[in-house]
Amino acid sequence: QVQLKEYGGGLVQAGGSLRLSCAAFGSIFSIDEMGWYRQAPGKQRELVATIDSGGSTNYADSVKGRFTISGDYVKNMVYLQMNSLKPGDTAVYYCNAWGVVTTIPERKTSDYRGQGTQVTVSS
Repeated sequence: QVQLKEYGGGLVQAGGSLRLSCAAFGSIFSIDEMGWYRQAPGKQRELVATIDSGGSTNYADSVKGRFTISGDYVKNMVYLQMNSLKPGDTAVYYCNAWGVVTTIPERKTSDYRGQGTQVTVSS
């Protein structure tokens, strides 16, 4: 059983910063890629940023230059540093892990998502 847990959401004023963290727990052998989605009320889910186990990153155009993703694949953690936050960044942010290999009780590869953490940016 693998679980993802997000930390660090909250309320911040426009122009401020927040740092989200996500930890993957369980009998994990390896993870291919981790990242963050977000979903605002009435809007489609948006893939915000990803980082693979080799360190390659991708960002949504809406956050380039403001958000920075980093990861520690030894600790199975991913971080999202969010700067220059805007009210439009308000959403529930979900951590996601792709290509998670577990070996107990048998070798299996699956994707997982966390429960989400609320980020609210006030104007």
